[in-house]
Amino acid sequence: MAFVTQEQISQVREGSWSRETGEKFHRDGFLALEEFFTMEECNAAQAQIQKIIAEMDVPPECRTEFSTKHEEQLRAQGNADYFLTSGDKIRFFFEKGVFDEKGEFLVPKDKSINKIGHALHASDAVFKQMTFSSKVQALARKLGLENPVVVQSMYIFKPPHIGGEVTAHQDATFLHTEPLGRVVGLWVALEDAAEENGCLWFLPGSHTSGITRRMVRTPPGTIPCTQFIGTEREYDSSQFIPAPIGKGGLILIHGEVVHKSEANLSASSRHVYTFHLMEAKDTLWSKENWLQPTPELPFPSLYTQN
Repeated sequence: MAFVTQEQISQVREGSWSRETGEKFHRDGFLALEEFFTMEECNAAQAQIQKIIAEMDVPPECRTEFSTKHEEQLRAQGNADYFLTSGDKIRFFFEKGVFDEKGEFLVPKDKSINKIGHALHASDAVFKQMTFSSKVQALARKLGLENPVVVQSMYIFKPPHIGGEVTAHQDATFLHTEPLGRVVGLWVALEDAAEENGCLWFLPGSHTSGITRRMVRTPPGTIPCTQFIGTEREYDSSQFIPAPIGKGGLILIHGEVVHKSEANLSASSRHVYTFHLMEAKDTLWSKENWLQPTPELPFPSLYTQN
């Protein structure tokens, strides 16, 4: 597993980046950086998300369950506008079985949500500070990113007992660029992420094989609002390796590396803040992507934000 020590991440903060560290990421397609964020920063993010949930106002027709499986996802979106226009807003997406037939909550609100997205980095001061922190900027520079922009952000809950499986996928399926290889995910563990509560699993080296499937927008007014083109590869589950990481750790995820997480059947939640960067220099963002920049929120530059 690509794993980096506290000493190595300190080197990132101090402006040095070992060749071995970079080679691990380019070889495996992912890189685990322990203790990247402090306990205080993680606690502040968790406290802030509780405030956001307390003020949550979701129209009944938009109380949709989230799934990464194609047919379930298309049914679950329910309100296409709520999903497609979430790129510059804070929107809520729920786990299965948390609503009754009238759309009323069957469990406490903070235990019902799968994720909140997709513009926490721009719409909330706490998450903006994490996203555009000097240490994230330093890390991006060590990756060789010349003009990185933030395209989306999410808070993922993985609640105890009901946190759903995320099937094997590549982020480039949903965030397509020309050329490929211009998107990287930063996955921050706000709580310990272990095998028992749904840590990430990776297929090392799979980022070198390209993609065979894309999720694209359908014509305006069409239901469903997205569809998949191409076919997903078959993956050998025995080839995946787990990437447990402690609270405050950060995992770099190449946009084409295959990864997944299992259902959380434990009594412990697995809160995560994650966001994606794109190297904007000489890169074309696909107009077929579900996520599009808006006049209100063009993709913000990582290096020019406070």
